[in-house]
Formats: sequence, structure tokens, C-alpha cells
Amino acid sequence: MSEVIVHSGFRGLRYVDGRLETVLEPGRYELVRRRFPGRRVPSVEINLIDVRERELNIKGQEILTADKVAVRVNIITHFRVTDPVAAVERVADYSDRLYSDVQLAARRSLASMTLEAILTNRNQLSEDILRDVEGVAAGYGVAIIRADVKDLVFPGNLQEVMNRVLMAQRIAEAQMVEARTRAEREALEATSKADAERVAAQARVEKTRLAAEADAEAKRIRADADVDALRRLAAGAEAYAQHPALLRLRELETLGDLGSNAAARLYIGFEKHSNTLDAD
Repeated sequence: MSEVIVHSGFRGLRYVDGRLETVLEPGRYELVRRRFPGRRVPSVEINLIDVRERELNIKGQEILTADKVAVRVNIITHFRVTDPVAAVERVADYSDRLYSDVQLAARRSLASMTLEAILTNRNQLSEDILRDVEGVAAGYGVAIIRADVKDLVFPGNLQEVMNRVLMAQRIAEAQMVEARTRAEREALEATSKADAERVAAQARVEKTRLAAEADAEAKRIRADADVDALRRLAAGAEAYAQHPALLRLRELETLGDLGSNAAARLYIGFEKHSNTLDAD
């Protein structure tokens, strides 16, 4: 009797006489049973497949961009086998096939992008590779977990030029941020000034309104007082007209008041009488 152990993180493909019989989960399995006279013992083979997450490095791939710049790229791909049967039966070597698929996907993506687009949106390259490969790899039992561009290497003189371009872009971005901040500050100051002027204008209008209302109220009070005084004078005149003695009494009171004032002068007019003798 012969046994085999399939460890965790692996799957075993059990072949009997060269034909796939079953997929073995982790555990202990018997390969050859007891021999019986006159019977042929089948050939049993177990092929262990690693289903853990693994890393595939693709280094030094020199690819031309859409604007004909040679770029050397390093890509790291994380994957795992999800279908051991497909990984073994559909392709000769799934690791080699995955390497080729990622390499071709990187070439297609870089060939469609300009150098400026690659520098400004580096994540797009990783997303393009992942999107391009994951469907193909699933066909031979491999799941792509991530595909990241680790390094982008440019020719020496171009590297210096791009460093200058990047520096100029950073300076331009800083100036843009500064200009935006200054514009926002000036807009805020203008808004605050306009609000202050509006509040002051409202205060002036309110002050003018209150002053006008106060003046109108004072005029109304004076008018009411004048009307009341005239009403009292009219009532007194009517009383004096109906009772002349009251007028005489009022005159006497006034004379009395004047007589008590030493500075007052009282002038009384007398009619002038002249005696004229007629001559015969």
C-alpha cells in the first residue's frame, strides 16, 4: 500500500491510467491498493497543484508608447489557481501563459497611451492590464488579484527632461493653488465689504425713517396742541360773547396782574373834548 498527503493550500489531481479521475482536497489518500492474483494493478498518479496566492514578476519589458518613446516597465502580478483542472488541462503551463498574457496586455495598453498620459495617470496602466488579463486568465482557471506597475524606466536624457517637466508642473500647480486662494480671499473680502456697506446703508435708511417718523410725530403733537388751543379760545370767545361780564372780569384780572408788576406801564387813553364858542 502507498499513500500520499495533500497539504492545505494544495489540491491533488488523481489520474488513473493517465485519465483524470477526481480532485483531491487536503488530506491523506491511498495510491495503490492490495494486489490480487490475476488482476492488473492500475497506474495511479497524483499531481499536486498550488492554489495559494502567488506573485509573478515581469521585469525589463521595453515597450514603445503611442508617441514612440521607449519605456522599460516592471510589473508585479498577484494570482491564484481557482480551477486546478482547467489550469492543468487547458494550457501546457499556466504560469508561462499568464506571463505572456500580462506582457501582451502591458504592450497594448502602453502602445495606446502617450508618455504624458502615463506620467499623469499611472494607475490607468495597471487598471488596463488587470481588465485585459482577468477574463482570459479565468478561462484557464487562474484568478488575477492585482496587476501593478512597479517601475517605469525612461532613457537617461528623457528622464532628465521629464524631471524638469514634472518640476514645472508642480510649480504651475502651486501657482494655480496660490492664485485660487488669493482669488477666494479677495472674493471673500469683497463680499464682506459689500455686506458691511449694505448693513450701513440699511442703518442709514432706518435712521432717516426714524427721524422722519419722529419729526412727523412732533408736528402732529404741535398741530394737536394748536387745534386744542384754538378750540379753547373759541370756547372762551363764545362764553365771553354770551356773558359780557366774564370779559369785564377778565379785563380786571389782567389789570390786577399788570398792577402788581412794577416794571409794567399802563397807558389809558381819554377822549379829547374841546369847548368851541360860537360867535354870533
